[in-house]
Amino acid sequence: MMSMVEPGSQAEQVGRLVLAVVVILFLPALPFGNYLIYPFSILTTWFHEMGHGMTAIVMGQDFERLLIFADGSGVAESTLDSEAGALTRAAIAAGGPLAPSVAGSLLILASANDKYWRPTLVGLAAVIAASTLFYVRSGVGLAMLPLVGALIGLVAWRASDGFVRFTLQFLGVLAAMSMLRDFDYLFTEQAVIGGQSMLSDTGAIEAALFLPHWFWAAMIIIASTLMIGASLKYALRDQRRPPKPPRKPNLRKPDNVLQFRDRNH
Repeated sequence: MMSMVEPGSQAEQVGRLVLAVVVILFLPALPFGNYLIYPFSILTTWFHEMGHGMTAIVMGQDFERLLIFADGSGVAESTLDSEAGALTRAAIAAGGPLAPSVAGSLLILASANDKYWRPTLVGLAAVIAASTLFYVRSGVGLAMLPLVGALIGLVAWRASDGFVRFTLQFLGVLAAMSMLRDFDYLFTEQAVIGGQSMLSDTGAIEAALFLPHWFWAAMIIIASTLMIGASLKYALRDQRRPPKPPRKPNLRKPDNVLQFRDRNH
């Protein structure tokens, strides 16, 4: 059967991304779909909480442990020194909700170039394994994250190129769309996580920088939208190489043929 789109074309790339969105949106509605999507929901929580933890490390603080609970919520616990200022606290709080969009954008960008497909998945699996070993300290995280990491590593090792690319796009779109799942949370000043009431991420930014939490929620959504939009624009551009122009025929006469040129030309 003839393909409806040309392999490597922009239309093929759009189709794959649309398929990834459809799978993410409709998989929970299928029988046992919630169970199939659950490990990947834990992965989006991991993106979020690792964003807090890695931002803490970048800001010179200590990332202690990462807890993921059965309902898909999580907590990243960091120890801040006495000299940590308001900007440090605000940056660590913002690192969580921004991290899934950053990760999603990078995965979508990697899907645009075949030389990055498998290395990106291998790198992601390795980071999941390392973080589980050093930071994850909850039963759900210890059970789910190695499973997800092993599955991603298996895809990178054994799957076809087309499935590897789709996996990158699926994970990228999944991470990007987790912002929609957290939409209400971003506009909440306090939340109950792990049975404890605490400031939300935007509530923590408000406490550090005084502007209302809904303002920071809007800023995070705008920044995330710009990142995802830029990555999609790059990934969806038509990257096929233009065909090489045909070679001009060699019109040079043999050396033993006399050639005459009109002086008027």
